[in-house]
Amino acid sequence: MPRRVLQGTVVSDKEDKTITVLVERRVMHPVYKKFIRQSKKYAAHDEGNQFKVGDTVSIIECRPISKRKRWMVVTESAATGGAA
Repeated sequence: MPRRVLQGTVVSDKEDKTITVLVERRVMHPVYKKFIRQSKKYAAHDEGNQFKVGDTVSIIECRPISKRKRWMVVTESAATGGAA
């Protein structure tokens, strides 16, 4: 089964080797048929502490690293297909 890849914005980098990524998605309301924004925060593993608040990153699903971390930051060159 393929791993999920999400794209979001870094909202916190205070923890060591961990960043918090806010992922927003648009879904249609079932009754009013209007698009609404839903957001969720994910704790992602950042081995080199290289991403800062405001950066746009891609995260990929991985094995559990800690109680809350099940996502890992994909390096920019891997996310864009090698052309960075």
